Amino acid sequence: MDETEFWELIDASRAAAGGDPVDHADELTERLLSRDPESVLDFARHFEARYHRAYTWDLWAAAAVLLDGASDDVFDAFRCWLIGQGREVFEGALHDPDELAVLVGEFDEDTDGDGEELGYAADDAYEQLTGAELPGLGLPPQPAEPLGGYVDVDDDAALETRLPRLWERFRA
Repeated sequence: MDETEFWELIDASRAAAGGDPVDHADELTERLLSRDPESVLDFARHFEARYHRAYTWDLWAAAAVLLDGASDDVFDAFRCWLIGQGREVFEGALHDPDELAVLVGEFDEDTDGDGEELGYAADDAYEQLTGAELPGLGLPPQPAEPLGGYVDVDDDAALETRLPRLWERFRA
């Protein structure tokens, strides 16, 4: 599975689910079940690599703005949700998290921003296909600390300074 196919699966399953994060995970799992176990492993590698790339202070700050606070568990679920929004939103947010002010449409903090279940889609599909747990993916581990310059995600003034457009749209 190449990167284009990975993003096509993300987009098609999100569209079929109508944007609902839980339904998105279910739809993605179903689509992965129609593939062979090696393709599911490839998908898992693509997902995990992007999940690690999104481990940045600026994206954690963006999650805190969008969700009115973000613990480490909430940020983990947010990164899965961000991948689930598709390539344009994901890459745009990585490039400049403040762009989420433009890239994100309607946002309901009660349902949006939490893609935890999406992060388990490949695990679930692989286990159903093989009867075994998803093996190690052979990727470097996530860094011990988020990448980039530190930002106190509990400091509203720091968040507003770091992400002014996102703050203006979602918190002002």
